[in-house]
Amino acid sequence: MKTFKLKSCSNASGEGLAIVIIVVALIGLGAWWLFSTKHTAEKEGREFANEAIQRLSIQHDLAFLGSKLGPNAKLDLSPQQQRNLIETLTQLGVPAQPIPIDGNITFESHFFEPKGFFTAHLNYPARPGTLEIAISHPVGRWQFDAVKLNLERAR
Repeated sequence: MKTFKLKSCSNASGEGLAIVIIVVALIGLGAWWLFSTKHTAEKEGREFANEAIQRLSIQHDLAFLGSKLGPNAKLDLSPQQQRNLIETLTQLGVPAQPIPIDGNITFESHFFEPKGFFTAHLNYPARPGTLEIAISHPVGRWQFDAVKLNLERAR
């Protein structure tokens, strides 16, 4: 009598299951990294905006403004306009603390190319105003895309 040997397919299904588990783990790790990177960019953008508003409205830091301007902002805001902005802020003094800041960070491609727009409501003794900044993080650092000071009429 002949005896038949049955080959087990369990090895093939075990290898397939291991590959599926590895692929699912890699996808999960990639998703975690994307969301973590996005959260970090949002946090850093808000911190940069808060620091920028403090450095401009309270410390009147012309060097900070000049060093953080992006290429298009440098074209829109000449060195003379930068000095005029800082001189105006210096003449107004220091606004009431804490400075209320509204704004948000958005992403051009859901996880990458963060941009932000923030408005600081400055309450000076002579007259109120708003400082509006647009920021972005194209490569390596946060930068200003636009800076605008709007003052209301004197009280």
